[in-house]
Amino acid sequence: MKIVNRIGKNMRLLIIMTLIIFAVLIILPLIILKGSGFSISKFNLDNKNLVKNSQITFPVNGKVKLYHKKDNSVEELDLEDYIMGVVSSEVPANFEEEALKAQAVAARTFYMNKRNQPCNYAKEKGAEICDTTHCQVYMSKEERMKSWSSSEAKSDWEKIERAVEETKGQVLTYNGQVLEYPQFFAISSGKTEDAKDVFSVDVPYLKSEESKGEEIAPKYKTSVQIATNDFVNKINNKYSKANISKSNLASYIKIKSYTEAGSVKEIQIGNEVIKGTEFRELLGLNSTNFTLDFGTNAVTVNCKGYGHDVGMSQWGANVMAKNGAKYDEILKHYYVGVEITQIKYE
Repeated sequence: MKIVNRIGKNMRLLIIMTLIIFAVLIILPLIILKGSGFSISKFNLDNKNLVKNSQITFPVNGKVKLYHKKDNSVEELDLEDYIMGVVSSEVPANFEEEALKAQAVAARTFYMNKRNQPCNYAKEKGAEICDTTHCQVYMSKEERMKSWSSSEAKSDWEKIERAVEETKGQVLTYNGQVLEYPQFFAISSGKTEDAKDVFSVDVPYLKSEESKGEEIAPKYKTSVQIATNDFVNKINNKYSKANISKSNLASYIKIKSYTEAGSVKEIQIGNEVIKGTEFRELLGLNSTNFTLDFGTNAVTVNCKGYGHDVGMSQWGANVMAKNGAKYDEILKHYYVGVEITQIKYE
């Protein structure tokens, strides 16, 4: 009986010690966190956990030197104010906030690259970047609000402002360097392009990636008719060896190869073989994902997607955000192997 009592006492002591250890290791930290104003879920979702430290610097009071092409003038403005103007111009304000955040990081990355390699238009004027599609489109808050002219203009701007502020100073890097080609475009045809198929440059972070659900975009499918005579003249004027005519179009123009994403890589026009990107530029097409239909008096060109199709699809990013993806997931999907890095202000 004494042995049994002794065992019982030891078991009670063991249980008491276990409860004390549990309280010290688990409950006490929770109480401390609660008292300090932090919650575990908020701490785990803090953007800082997504961001790497960096040696990428920007002056504390530094300014963006922006060239306004239309006015032929240069404006200096705060970095984040500039990014707000870009985001509001590049994507619709009714996009999901995570998609707006992804656009903000991509736009900031694009600008930081231009600090090292200013665009030609801007450089001539002592600036770094221009406000057109040559670089990235920018509109001031006043211009943007006026162009929206709706009851939601104020809330739309606040939404963009919030997306930019919540990603303040964040850029994309690859192997510790700011992305040299942080490309983005409007709408894919279901898959983005490998940079080497479009720009003839093999970029490790710009590979062909799936981009589903963009059929909802207003310009996902477009069709344009070109009068046969105009079509023939445009090609023969540009490519003297093509030697095409109204009567031989269907037999003289053939698509020779496709990219991994399904766009036209090379097309034969008579005695010439040219890139799909050249053909797109010549005819002003929305994309290189096209088919040709030769009619009696016109050539119909049917396109899928809108833009060069390299890097982040803006509409694809919004679809991902609608499906619950966070901005870092969106960016790392479209830019392979990149990190989100915080600018160091000096």
